Formats: sequence, structure tokens, C-alpha cells
Amino acid sequence: MLYDERANPIPTAEYFIGSIVVCRDSQANFELIDGQQRLTTSYLILCALRDALVAVGSTVPGNLLDMIADESTDPMTGLGKYRHRLILQYEDSAGILENIANRDAIPDDTDGATLSVRNICAAYEAAREFLAVRFMNDPTKLLPFFAAFTLRVKLIRILTPDVNHALKVFETINDRGVSLNAMDLLKNLLFMRTPSANYETPKERWRMVVDAIDNAREKPLRFLRYYLLAFHDVDLNRGIREDEIYSWFANNAKSVGIQDQPLAFVDRLVQASKAYGHFVSGQDATGTPNRHLMAIRAFSGSSRNHLILLLAGKHLPTPLFHQLARHVENLVFCYVLTREQSKVYERNFARWARELVSVTDAAGFGAWADKYIRSELAGHERQFDYWLREMTTNSIQQYRLRYILAKLTQYVDTMAWDNEKPLTHYLSASVHVEHILPSYPSAIVRETFDKADDYHLYTPRLGNLTLLEKTINTSISNGIFAAKKPSYRQSTFLLTKALAEKPQVGVATQLNKAVADLEPFDSWTSASIETRQAQLLLLARRVWGIDEATGHPIAEAVSA
Repeated sequence: MLYDERANPIPTAEYFIGSIVVCRDSQANFELIDGQQRLTTSYLILCALRDALVAVGSTVPGNLLDMIADESTDPMTGLGKYRHRLILQYEDSAGILENIANRDAIPDDTDGATLSVRNICAAYEAAREFLAVRFMNDPTKLLPFFAAFTLRVKLIRILTPDVNHALKVFETINDRGVSLNAMDLLKNLLFMRTPSANYETPKERWRMVVDAIDNAREKPLRFLRYYLLAFHDVDLNRGIREDEIYSWFANNAKSVGIQDQPLAFVDRLVQASKAYGHFVSGQDATGTPNRHLMAIRAFSGSSRNHLILLLAGKHLPTPLFHQLARHVENLVFCYVLTREQSKVYERNFARWARELVSVTDAAGFGAWADKYIRSELAGHERQFDYWLREMTTNSIQQYRLRYILAKLTQYVDTMAWDNEKPLTHYLSASVHVEHILPSYPSAIVRETFDKADDYHLYTPRLGNLTLLEKTINTSISNGIFAAKKPSYRQSTFLLTKALAEKPQVGVATQLNKAVADLEPFDSWTSASIETRQAQLLLLARRVWGIDEATGHPIAEAVSA
């Protein structure tokens, strides 16, 4: 038995469901800032109780009916007006709560309805099923439940002077280690600054923002964070955390346009969110596939920092944006390859974005790229060369290794034929990574290798790898190099074909230039692998813009 503060016995304990945050509107109604799900669920339970009692012909208590709807005095006319106790003010609800409260028919099939309608209908049906199973819709059992539900279920109502205070309280009580939904808070902040007569416009445009991010399967808070870093004056020395986003917008409402021009602000957010969704999907700002952004998807993993620069450059004409995408691919790959810390290049991207947003023409873009991208690539030249020279299958993830081989192979083919195939052609399941010196050799292969004791050190080297069509790869054995050469000649990939022969078409043709640094091999030794690794390094410097950035290609002996 429990007792109250006066030692009176309490036969049944109370149940606390938390706090709600409200403020009053101009009509003295409560606007709910926090607690919508709890109040909506409670309201649906009351409606389900009423309908269960009506269904068995029982009298419905007047106080239960008053909790669903009642008549109040209109402060403007003095006349009585009928109103529901709870009204949802977002379009997705499609009036479903009012239908349930009025005992109107609710749809049997909600497949075509919004998610909100489906959730509300499901909650109502769950309540009706609970009452039927637990109390068998018996009024003598339903009414005590109604009494317990309305008298013993408790909550705390926090009433604030206005919406600003309500939002601040909401932010405070929700800051318990759980990520604050800054998207909802920002939406509320926008509505605070928008005249009520114009509410429909921000509702519609906000839905565009949410849909763009949802369709890209991205995190809304990451988008907002990158948006701030791309377009606004965030302190780059300390950065901004996701749980600081709403506070930043609230404190800078005037400078970002929320205070005086909320509709213009949300329009900018709509444009940015659509572009962001396209970038994540490997497309440019207009939704056209972009080979460089698709390539970034192939090796970047979960990294998204580069989206800051792409957002800042989304306004660029298509040719300049294509150049930006190429520079971004080159630099992000260089950062990934050289193990640069992500917080370092995020800060770089945010700093460079502040100038990029003002670039409008080719001359300005060229100057910007020289100042930032090319100088950054040049600064990583030594690390880039080191990692490519030492690369093995053990030093990099397999999906990134495939990307490297695919880019190198694609580059040679494109230079030769001037007809670029998409990177996915080289990354498909029909293309295998071939170990020229077999990983699982026969005894004769191992014994005839010039450094048999170090065999295991040479098989994972980048220079020992090439791409080979599956149809060819499955037909060759793990034998000696001489036995494999005829198969390499059959490959349509010039980088692989060049292992066995140097393709020649005419004199000083595009193809000859493409394979100028690729010499075929008579045998496959430790020196051959080291030579080819050096060949691939020279090629990689051209592929990822290191030679372009430094202005001085390295000269190394790469002959077989």
C-alpha cells in the first residue's frame, strides 16, 4: 500500500508520463510544442473508449464526451462554438483525427494515405483491440479503466509566455544525451517569423526540404550542418556540432534572413537540399549524372565532408561545376590515400567555400582552384607518391583498391580511344582483380620466382595487380607468367594488354601516347613488379592531378 503526504492510503499508484511544453496563442488556446505523441495517443484512447461504449449500447459519461469535444465561448462574438479538444495543425494529418473524434468513417485501406494518417489509424485500432481483448468491451470494466486513465495517469504541463520560451524549454528538457531534432526546432522558428496567413507556403516548402533529404537517405542534421559551413560565418576554429545547430540559427536569425525574410530563407534551404540530395546520388545540382561524383561514391565510404564544397559551388555553370567535381574527386582521394584527418579537410572545405560562393566565371574559378585545390594537392605530393609506391592489398580497403585499378585502367582506355566508358564498367562483377604473380602458386611458380623466400611480399603489391575480364580470368591458371601472356593480350583493357605487348596503331597516335610509359614484360620477377609499381605511380599522378598541381612530372626509370 502507498500513502500520500498526509498518510492517507492510496489504493493504486499513479503513473507519470512526463511533461509537455505549451504556450497560449492569440485566442488563448494552448499551442503544444513538446508532447504531441503522448497527447494524441491519449486522445485516441478516449475516442476508442467512447466508441467501445457506444458499440455495446452503454451510456457514455458526459465528462468523457467533454474531453473529446465541447462548446466554448467565442471571445470575439460571445457566441458558443463547438470545438475539438485536440487539433493537429499539419497537412499530413488530412483531418483524420477530426474524423475519429466525430465518429466519421475512417478508411479501411490506408496504403495510399500519408504516414501520419496511417500511424493515427493504427494507434486508434490498437486501442480498440486492447479494450476488446482486455475488458471484452464490458461497460462494468471499461468505466473503471476510464476512471483510472483520467485520474491516475499524470503529466506536468509547462506553460511558457510565448513560443520563444517554449522552444528554449523544449531544447533544455530534451538535451539529455539524445540528439535534439534541430529540424523540428528550425521549422518552428520559421513559423514564428511567418505571418499566420502565409503558413501554407512554408509548410509546403519545408516538406520539399524533408523529402529531398529523405529520398537521398541522408541525415537531416548533417545536411543542416554542412549548409551552415558552406554558406554562413561559422567559427571554423571550433566548428559546429549537430546539437548546436538550432541555437546557432536562433542566435543568428536576423543575419541569415529567418527574422525578416523567412520565406526567402526556406527557399534557399529548398534549393540547397535538392542539390544536396543530387550530390549524394552522384549527380550535379540539376540531377544529371556526374562521373566524378559517382566515382567519389566508389571510394569515399561514409565520408561526406566534400558536400560542403559542392553546396558552395552548386550555382556554377555546368562546365565549371564539372571542373569542381573533378578537383573534389582528386583531392578527396588524395586525403583518403594519405590518411589525412577528416576534421582537417572539413575545416579546409568550409574555409574555401566562403570564397567559392562568390565565384561566377571561369577566370574566378581558375584563380580559386589554383589558390586552394592545386596548392593543397601539391602540398601532399610526397605523401601521395609514398603511398602509391608502397601500396599493397594489405594497406588499403579492397573497394578502394578496385577504385584505383579502375581509374587507372579507365584513364588509359580513354586517352587511347577518346571514348570514355563509365567507371562502373571497370567496377562491375564481370571484371576481376588479377594477381599476375599468383596468390596461390604452384610449386614451380614459387620455386622459379627470383626471390622465392619473399614471395609473399610481392603478391600483394599494386604493381602485381591488374584488371581482367571474368571470361578471360577464369580460363587462365595460377601458372607462370609466360603461360598467362596470351590471355593478357586478349584483354580489351589496354593497361592489362600492355603487360604482354605494346599496342601500336600508326605513328604518334592517341593510343601510342596513352601507352608511352607502359612497357611490356618478357618475364615476371621482383624487379618487374617494382617497375610496374613505378609505372602505375607515374600514371596515378596524371589521373589524380598531382602533375597538374605541381607543374613538374616526376621522372623515373620505368622500362622493363
